[in-house]
Amino acid sequence: MTIFDKVSEDIKTAMIAQNKIELMALRNIKKELLEAKTSKEAAGNLTDEIAVKVISKIVKQNRDAAQVFTEQNRPELAEEYNAQSEVMQRYLPARMSDEALTAAVRDIIAQVGATSVKELGKVMAVASRTLAGKADGRDISDKVKSLLN
Repeated sequence: MTIFDKVSEDIKTAMIAQNKIELMALRNIKKELLEAKTSKEAAGNLTDEIAVKVISKIVKQNRDAAQVFTEQNRPELAEEYNAQSEVMQRYLPARMSDEALTAAVRDIIAQVGATSVKELGKVMAVASRTLAGKADGRDISDKVKSLLN
């Protein structure tokens, strides 16, 4: 069962359970996945890899919005966005631990043959593609920079 199919099934379950936060999050995911399906990148074929990228982007946007609402002293809205992010996390691969991320980045650096920070772009191109959905882009970048220094 693809991620898109799982989301569609879970929407039905959330509707029956009348879980508003979960339903809102799942509908948001489905909307974004439908848009991604019609994009040039997917060409009508929505793979789980593309779905993970889309959901990761939505989770990041929700977390950023929650942070803004927290800074503006709107905790009720921040809680709503954080709750939606938690629902969306279920459809993403498990996040890598710091040790696993370090090991993966070391392997990528060895694979690319990078020896200095000047080759950061080459390493990041491979690392971003390989670790998509498993680690945050900022964390990957920080780890690559620290290991290349």
